Amino acid sequence: MWAEGESEGLQTLGIVVVLCSSLKLLHYLRLIDLSDDKIEDELEMTMVCHRPEGLEQLEAQTNFTKRELQVLYRGFKNECPSGVVNEETFKQIYAQFFPHGDASMYAHYLFHAFDITQTGSVKFEDFVTALSILLRGTVHEKLRWTFNLYDINKDGYINKEEMMDIVKAIYDMMGKYTYPVLKEDTPRQHVDVFFQKMDKNKDGIVTLDEFLESCQEDDNIMRSLQLFQNVM
Repeated sequence: MWAEGESEGLQTLGIVVVLCSSLKLLHYLRLIDLSDDKIEDELEMTMVCHRPEGLEQLEAQTNFTKRELQVLYRGFKNECPSGVVNEETFKQIYAQFFPHGDASMYAHYLFHAFDITQTGSVKFEDFVTALSILLRGTVHEKLRWTFNLYDINKDGYINKEEMMDIVKAIYDMMGKYTYPVLKEDTPRQHVDVFFQKMDKNKDGIVTLDEFLESCQEDDNIMRSLQLFQNVM
């Protein structure tokens, strides 16, 4: 049986992995450092198949400034000339960052969380909307986004099968070097602890309200949500 601190640690790890994954995308797109080249006054929108909404609209819809949006778009366009990112590209990106594990399933779940309109591709608008929440959003916004990631079938609840899939995906992504003594039933134990803590009324599912309440009662999770507040 896992000690209480170790069991709760995976819940915090899940939040941190979501945030770190977003930072890895920023790093891949070379967007972390804002001090490089001179920033143009207007977005360059030539040679792309998908053209994003106007800067003013995106500035109103996100927590990024016009300058930050310009930098984000420049990096997005440089690495994704078509103006969209598909799931296979997501998987290739995370395979580079987690060479000792298999990140394909986690990348699959993360991609569908970024793909807000469920079109099978992530546009620049989808990208900055998610980043705005994860890096600059309120605690409730970040937790809602994370809940949506865990709610794989989008029915408004997290069941044990969904949580098991997410936990296994995290373990697979981290790889055997991170967990050399991982036992076959370890993911199930962590899922059981998750539900003992989150499923307040013991009905076998975790609602958004239960998730929000439980996370806000956990000091480690709350601290993890603030880790990357000033990345950009």
